[in-house]
Amino acid sequence: MLFIIEHLEPKLSEWLSIEYSNAARIVGKNNLILTNVKKVKESQKIKRIAQVERRRVKELFNQKELIVLDPRARKKLSPADMRGKRAIVIGGILGGEPPLGRTRRLLTASLPRALARNLGEHQFAIDGAVYMAKRVLEGKRLEEVPVQRGLEIRISEVYSTFLPYAFPLVKGKPLVSSELVDYLKRT
Repeated sequence: MLFIIEHLEPKLSEWLSIEYSNAARIVGKNNLILTNVKKVKESQKIKRIAQVERRRVKELFNQKELIVLDPRARKKLSPADMRGKRAIVIGGILGGEPPLGRTRRLLTASLPRALARNLGEHQFAIDGAVYMAKRVLEGKRLEEVPVQRGLEIRISEVYSTFLPYAFPLVKGKPLVSSELVDYLKRT
């Protein structure tokens, strides 16, 4: 099964690049394709971590072979959904709080014949969504994957940053890359 991230932000920010890199570590460079990467410099940077495609996912695959993850989809992703599918599509969108429904507008609407599924009631970061989909692909139900809602990142003795998203727990710890923590501490 391929994991596809449709790059939908206007530019490849450092934060977005960090999430893409962590997603590649989770599923492997050969299993991850970033689509809709139009800018040459961005494409060159992404090629170091994943496969890159200038075209959109709808131009590359038969939509009936796709599962698109959309927080507003009516049904939860389940292991049974994976049968007969070739790829899971995740929106390359940095989330907002509250969620703005951009996945539906920018991705799901362009894939009307794809199977739309959500990851439960929570909003995940891109790499977290990849991890959750991978676990479901491995046969886990969403309810079997522990999740922590929100994460406080201590910046200094006085300041912290709160990320309001859901984070899968891996060996009891939230899935967040050390690069993202470092980025948040220096910005």
